[in-house]
Amino acid sequence: MHEVTVNPWVAFAYLVAGVCFILALRGLSSPSTSQRGNRLGMIGMAIAVVTTLATHVPQSMTMTDQVIVDGQAVHAIVFGEAVDWTAALEILAAIGLGAVIGIVTARRIAMTAMPQLVAAFHSLVGLAAVLVGIAAYLNPMAFGIAELVTPLIGQPFAVIHPASRVEMGLGVAIGAITFSGSVIAFLKLNGNMGGKPILLPGRHVLNLTILAAILGLVALFTRDQAPWIFWTITLLSFAIGFLLIVPIGGADMPVVVSMLNSYSGWAAAAMGFTLGNTAMIITGALVGASGAILSYIMCHAMNRSFISVIAGGFGAESGGGGGGAAAASDRPWKRGSAEDAAFLMSQAEQVVIVPGYGMAVAQAQHVLREMADKLKEEGVRVKYAIHPVAGRMPGHMNVLLAEANVPYDEVFELEDINADFAQTDVAFVIGANDVTNPAAKTDKSSPIYGMPVLDVEKAGTVLFIKRSMGGVGYAGVDNELFYRDNTMMLLADAKKMVEEIVKALG
Repeated sequence: MHEVTVNPWVAFAYLVAGVCFILALRGLSSPSTSQRGNRLGMIGMAIAVVTTLATHVPQSMTMTDQVIVDGQAVHAIVFGEAVDWTAALEILAAIGLGAVIGIVTARRIAMTAMPQLVAAFHSLVGLAAVLVGIAAYLNPMAFGIAELVTPLIGQPFAVIHPASRVEMGLGVAIGAITFSGSVIAFLKLNGNMGGKPILLPGRHVLNLTILAAILGLVALFTRDQAPWIFWTITLLSFAIGFLLIVPIGGADMPVVVSMLNSYSGWAAAAMGFTLGNTAMIITGALVGASGAILSYIMCHAMNRSFISVIAGGFGAESGGGGGGAAAASDRPWKRGSAEDAAFLMSQAEQVVIVPGYGMAVAQAQHVLREMADKLKEEGVRVKYAIHPVAGRMPGHMNVLLAEANVPYDEVFELEDINADFAQTDVAFVIGANDVTNPAAKTDKSSPIYGMPVLDVEKAGTVLFIKRSMGGVGYAGVDNELFYRDNTMMLLADAKKMVEEIVKALG
């Protein structure tokens, strides 16, 4: 019998990687420390990958050696540790190919497409968990999670440990849900599917039935490792991921991205138990827990139920206020020019800028900072108001403003800035639609009813940049703010309009 020992340096390396991941999350909690957080995360992942490769390089070959038995030299077979270079090169080639794809994608992707890129990455994490689970099920002896049983009659077969079956079943289920759900999220964010909810009849009963079936099959899998059970768990999990995300409307998509991030973490953690890899367990648990906490915070910000997010279909139950968009567009509204906006802001004591997805599409963050700098030169106090779900994913606006070197002490979240609007001379809204809609506080038929919004209508004057009056926000509803007496619409491309304002400011 061979005694298996764990190299203490491996455990120490994984511990260091885990500490780096924890510090990375801490750094990412603030724009001022986010770069350091990213670097620590990269260092931790590099340590984990190198350690795993160094301790799991495929071995091959045996060798003979001479040993002394009763004073005589005899030949004995000794298992060697020669590297299987063919397998090692295949692994390195796969890593290199993935690195090239990741680097090229990251360099070419626009910030406006970042949400769908994140959704695509989540789908890959989920698919990886499923493939690892399938590999472990088909060849459990190679993963060290089974015992070889030799019956009196018939061929030997591997019996997977019951604990490993639980880990494998849950890992595959969560991974499959993450994959199919992330694919739907990607299609919605990328415009390949409409942003409106697709409401299936009896979807809640259907979802609960399938989830109960998956959990029941996972429990059965611990007693019987029959192939039909494993593959049924996999297929049902792919289906429920699709069914959970399809009913969710575009306005709720930031929460979906955050929730899928959490799912991908739990899938990785479950597969970490199957592989016996401490780094995967730590990383997956950190991602899963942080994603769940962020989802809870965002649900609170949108006045949504956290439980209903997990169940799926928590978006609008009907068209709601969206049906009134055409009629509302016939109401009177005021149009202004860049010169009007420049004059009003230059005469103000305080201007609060509210960025949204329209700013991201126009890539107007840099010229927006230039406008703010000119206003500050004239003695105007400038602040930025960020709604938790502005854009298409958590932190989207914060990243764009940081890219433009906007001072962090000028950026405020909803709960910190809302009370300031009543004392604000000018609220400058650039491409933020649903998160400034007062109907969320008054119109019970609106799909965004109950969602906390930025109280920009309380400012002395609201300047609202929008391409045209014909479009609506991502939730598909018209914005009551457009028709208020203190609102002036600036209809143009966001970047072009801000550039004209900058020129007018001199």
